Amino acid sequence: MYAISLGDDGAELCPLEPWQAEEFLHHVDRGREFIGQHNGLPDVVTDLESSRAFLTTYAQRTASDTGRLYGIRSDGELVGAVLFRRFDAAQGVAEAGCWLEPAAVGRGLVTRAVRTIIDWAVEHRGIHRVEWWVSAENQPSIAVARRLGMTKEAVLRESYPYRGKRHDEEIWSVLAPQWRAARAAGTHA
Repeated sequence: MYAISLGDDGAELCPLEPWQAEEFLHHVDRGREFIGQHNGLPDVVTDLESSRAFLTTYAQRTASDTGRLYGIRSDGELVGAVLFRRFDAAQGVAEAGCWLEPAAVGRGLVTRAVRTIIDWAVEHRGIHRVEWWVSAENQPSIAVARRLGMTKEAVLRESYPYRGKRHDEEIWSVLAPQWRAARAAGTHA
């Protein structure tokens, strides 16, 4: 398997595939309560079969060029993931997302991983706009959007029904010219 280094601390970005369903399930189980605060993944991945199904869905999205899923590893252990929930190369628009186990929080892993996939999307795939949809209550995820130089564009009031409550959703984005200018100026977090 291949991996992309995320820095000097040994963290890596690597593919997540259906054959890794057991490891993926264990990862979700370790972070189930924490991840589930704002992300529906723990409600979807509940056993080995649903874990395999989730990874298969993203394998199919990769094959059809409509999405991507990458694991974040620290010292070889799966601790989180970043993804393109939507990926439309023809329109030049993608939506990025993420999650982490609690033990991996606070080390910049998501910021570094998302930076890597945005670089790829903008420079190799011609994506013009990368979106970040986030619950308005998810301050750590909003902080990632800010560190990546994204602009808050909208608040969709009570648009996100989750676990019996309606939540506001924020839409953040970065455009390819902004992304390239920030990288050239060395201002990416």
